Amino acid sequence: MTTRIRQLGTALVLALSLAGTAQAQQDEPKTPLGKKMAAMNTALKAVGRQIEDPSKNASTLEQIAIIETNAKASLTLEPEKKEKIPAGEQAKFVGGYQAEMKKLIATVDKLKAAVKAGNNADAVKIVDEMKAAQRDGHREYRLRKAGAPPV
Repeated sequence: MTTRIRQLGTALVLALSLAGTAQAQQDEPKTPLGKKMAAMNTALKAVGRQIEDPSKNASTLEQIAIIETNAKASLTLEPEKKEKIPAGEQAKFVGGYQAEMKKLIATVDKLKAAVKAGNNADAVKIVDEMKAAQRDGHREYRLRKAGAPPV
């Protein structure tokens, strides 16, 4: 019995120490663009979980509005990765980023229209497109942190 209590105590201490480490990594300061992207990612995850359910369309539209607002605000910001690009290519890099953000905003408009029309089957396909675009965009424009898995 005493051995089990010790094992349980050791496991608890280990779990708490790992949770503290994970929390410290999440608390890293984010750039203004990073904050916008994090808000869009959270909203996109919520949309992905509920997009198939027409009874949740009102909530889905609220999440889509969050994505739209942050995407529009992100147009005026520049990716942190720009500093790693040679000076002669930075303007092209930022232009490419802005073009991709404009495509995202157009896709968000299509998603909003599909949800408002109650066409959730098409909306699911649009969300899948958005997730694919997110992966591609992050691969191209996001600065990978040391130790982060590839996108």
